[in-house]
Amino acid sequence: MDNTLRRKLLRDMLFARRFEEQCYQDYQVRKIGGFLHLYPGQEACVHGVMAAAKPGQDYVITGYRDHVHALVCGVDPKAVLAELYGKATGSSGGFGGSMHIFDVDKHFMGGYALVGAPFPLAAGLALGLKLQKRDDLIAICFLGDAANNQGTFHETLNMASVWKLPVLFVCENNLYGIGTATDRSTAETEQHKRAAAYRIPAAFADGQDVDAVHAAAQVAVDYVRTSRTPYFLELKTYRFRGHSMSDGGKYRSQEEVDEWKKRDPIEITFDRLASEDAITRDELDAWDAEILAELEDVIVPFADASPEPDPKDLMRHVFVENDPWVHPNGEG
Repeated sequence: MDNTLRRKLLRDMLFARRFEEQCYQDYQVRKIGGFLHLYPGQEACVHGVMAAAKPGQDYVITGYRDHVHALVCGVDPKAVLAELYGKATGSSGGFGGSMHIFDVDKHFMGGYALVGAPFPLAAGLALGLKLQKRDDLIAICFLGDAANNQGTFHETLNMASVWKLPVLFVCENNLYGIGTATDRSTAETEQHKRAAAYRIPAAFADGQDVDAVHAAAQVAVDYVRTSRTPYFLELKTYRFRGHSMSDGGKYRSQEEVDEWKKRDPIEITFDRLASEDAITRDELDAWDAEILAELEDVIVPFADASPEPDPKDLMRHVFVENDPWVHPNGEG
């Protein structure tokens, strides 16, 4: 990876971190309701993978820890925060909330609250590309380690292999399913090895190092794009906060968390650039100030000022309708 791309990814990861911290603060003052699953610590995963793919073109689907995935695919951060606030200008019109960010124009096909739900949908996206002979695009399914014990995981990997579907499965293995350590719930803790049962090639990479993620993802993306068959990539990572805002994290020792925080993906990338005189701490601090100003002056005010959804629309999108719903921004 050259330093131009590395610098871009560093700033993008910093933006993602500050965005998620803003969400944390907003939840505390009840601007955001319901569940909220935050991403700090895992930033190298989606940024490294999508830097090897075609954001906004390849079809991406993920689970409920989805805000940053949407941002990386090009979804407007104002629309993401407005959705979190439950506002009509949100990416799902304020009806989805944190776990259901969605933007069809960016080919971000959503976050899903049901564990294991994205797997068969990702296969469906890949099958659609195959039937349409869209050989320039692939489907990418991000998943967590705990979801891999769902029946949908095994059914989908089997179908993807048998039907030869152009889908990349990316397991962000953060070592815990809510509060249960993977080694307490899963016989084979090295998730990429599980793909062998379905004759799907697989690989493993350090999910805290965006360079390592990007290198492994480039191989994976190129394989799927050229062979039009599936691939499985496991990224070992760690979430710095609890599973959700309701999780106090008592099942993890502070020593464990502190050790992982020494491998902060943002600091790893900064140190690598600084060692090559490609950035200074003052420059990073300037980026940080710009990002915080954008959040304070543009993104948060937009979400604050946006209208609530019209109660008359509460039952819309439940059944097929003759008159297509019009998004508040004027798009159908």
